[in-house]
Amino acid sequence: MRAPGGGAGSAALAAGLVLLYYAFSIGITFYNKWIMKSFGFPLFMTLLHLLVIFALSGLTRRCARRPARPLLPWAAYLRQVGPAALSTALDVGLSNWSFLYITVSLYTMTKSSAVLFILFFSLVFKLEEPRAALVLVVLLIAGGLFLFTYKATQFDMEGFAMVLGASFLGGIRWTLTQILLQKDELGLQNPIDTMFHLQPAMFLGLFPLFAAFEGLPLSASEKLFRFHEVDRLLGLLGKLALGGLLAFGLGFSEFLLVSKTSSLTLSISGIFKEVCTLLLATHLMGDRLSLLNWLGFVVCLLGLSLHVALKALSATGQKGARQPKESCSSPDLELLLLHHQEEEDPAGFPQR
Repeated sequence: MRAPGGGAGSAALAAGLVLLYYAFSIGITFYNKWIMKSFGFPLFMTLLHLLVIFALSGLTRRCARRPARPLLPWAAYLRQVGPAALSTALDVGLSNWSFLYITVSLYTMTKSSAVLFILFFSLVFKLEEPRAALVLVVLLIAGGLFLFTYKATQFDMEGFAMVLGASFLGGIRWTLTQILLQKDELGLQNPIDTMFHLQPAMFLGLFPLFAAFEGLPLSASEKLFRFHEVDRLLGLLGKLALGGLLAFGLGFSEFLLVSKTSSLTLSISGIFKEVCTLLLATHLMGDRLSLLNWLGFVVCLLGLSLHVALKALSATGQKGARQPKESCSSPDLELLLLHHQEEEDPAGFPQR
């Protein structure tokens, strides 16, 4: 029997976890834009974030009560984890790079288009069954993005192309990650284990891009390698490391929210988070949005909401038709992956 006040206690816990998730998720978006105003090396920043996440996830694994944590051999690691890690690294790198050029609001809206690419690759890999309702999802999201960018006063084509490219890579990223997590023999269902295994391959995949575009300018920059004041250097490294802490916290908060509530709660929270992000962007960052832009945002949200609803109905229907031990298969996992498209925590774990 439920204890008196149990419902209120559960609601309070869920609300607290949602707020914690919002703090990390919205925080990392505005952090990326803020840090890019004073430090124009997004790929180096991303590499540093990967190191911080790897260190924190390794420390967490070491402190975990369970003595045996999965550790993949190199052959299986490169074959199974490598493709997902490479697409994740490029997705995150391009997303962070785009903050040099575009506003938070345009970034948030454009990243929502990743759902279109996730749907496409899910159909290619036969993770999604073709349905007529998906056509409406595509039309709503694509139409909303068009309205949002049409005659936008703060539109930048270079940054927009970067985010759109990142969204395309995001479709590959989350499809491969879904396949990765469905392989029970790898033992990577725990988010900490997933973070730990993804970061090294992500670092190696992103480093050549960093060396080609930022290596020489960064080596000649007085902000880092040619510094004059130790205090300023340590302050900068601290600011950069903060992003890694936010990314790790985001992954962990998402895991807590899903484990204590459900993936549906997380997906719905992600939709409302988009509204909060745009409202904050207009008030804190000075983003200018016309009535047509807001209309496009609403249309896009309708498409995302429809997709979440379809996933929820699919998950409910398949749970009822399967044995209990099989109830957390593809639909739940796809629902869990759904809202990862708009925020780029380098952890690369589809926990949220």
